[in-house]
Amino acid sequence: MITSRLPRTASAWRPLLVPLVVLLAWDVGVTLAFQLGWVEFRGITIQYTLYGTAIALFLGFMVNASYARWWEARTLWGSIVNHSRNLAREATTLLDDSVPDARPAIIPAIVRAQIAYVHALRTSLREQADPTEIDVYLDDAALRRVTAATNTPAAILVHIGQLVREAHRRGMVDDIARVQVSSTLGVLTDAQGGLERIKRTPLPVQYRFLPSFFARVFCVILPFAIYKDLMWFTPIGSGLVGMMFLLAVQVGRDLAEPFRDGVHDVPMTAISRTIEIDLLEMIGTDAPDAVAPVNEVLW
Repeated sequence: MITSRLPRTASAWRPLLVPLVVLLAWDVGVTLAFQLGWVEFRGITIQYTLYGTAIALFLGFMVNASYARWWEARTLWGSIVNHSRNLAREATTLLDDSVPDARPAIIPAIVRAQIAYVHALRTSLREQADPTEIDVYLDDAALRRVTAATNTPAAILVHIGQLVREAHRRGMVDDIARVQVSSTLGVLTDAQGGLERIKRTPLPVQYRFLPSFFARVFCVILPFAIYKDLMWFTPIGSGLVGMMFLLAVQVGRDLAEPFRDGVHDVPMTAISRTIEIDLLEMIGTDAPDAVAPVNEVLW
């Protein structure tokens, strides 16, 4: 996620360089063709304003749909932040390690497993290998079980549920508190399902293809329509308008994939580290530093 006021990162502009160069070359070529008399439109008027308005509305639908996906992803991660803290608070305050059959190690094990969960969810959404954090925060037996599963984050939640069950069997937590912890795990499962739905369900092809296609067609015909008014300034006017249309298309594409591990990505690394810091402090363990922006990009 870009943290600066302006998209100063080169990778944010790189996808537009080739289309903009091609657009400028086309505008200059059309202007020269008119000046040299190779092209003439006698009595033909292109209603570019009407066409441009219709295409702008079409692009608006695309960008709004893309931003809705990005914002829903960020909202679901916000829910994971809140309920990770809730789970750690419940583990440290509702589980009693002073009962005769208690195993005190269960409490930090639940908190550490939740840290492993958020990091595993981050890499799963980005289609990366399992993170090193699960090696750090899970014991060997749990690590073997979760890495053998198809869905590592879901397997970690099952592991946490098993720890809660053991705590209940040992008398460390009563029925009511166990239901509360299970409810928190249920919310985490729902949030994960929502994130996976966004990941696996792309925008409909109509939203992805048609706005981009019509925007490019409009950029092709625009210099023909405005040459009579701008003459030699046609490349400037057409280039600026075309750039705005191409930017809108690119914005829609960037926001439609919030887990692509690009500069417009939901900052899952930073969010996961924030959860890690908060949860480690709850069990009195030294925590790593927060993730800082790199070249004005927060990952």
